[in-house]
Amino acid sequence: MPITIRPDTRQQAIASIERYFLTHMDEKIGNVAAGGLLGFFLEEIGPLVYNQAVADVQAQLQARVMEVDIEVHEDAFTYWHKADKQRK
Repeated sequence: MPITIRPDTRQQAIASIERYFLTHMDEKIGNVAAGGLLGFFLEEIGPLVYNQAVADVQAQLQARVMEVDIEVHEDAFTYWHKADKQRK
């Protein structure tokens, strides 16, 4: 599944790449080159980041699922225990 971003977000990312090159590389990178670099990173590295995010979410969900039994557990056979307490 290819990773895509909204056009307005893409423009912001391209502007950020252009600014990064100007600030840290002391070079100007054109809009087309920055867009190509962004496309490369989305295709080449994007899946790595995406897969890690999915794994992180799975771990969080698994931890929450493991706690469900604690949160919703009800003891069985408590009628007589409650009845005995009420008589005292």
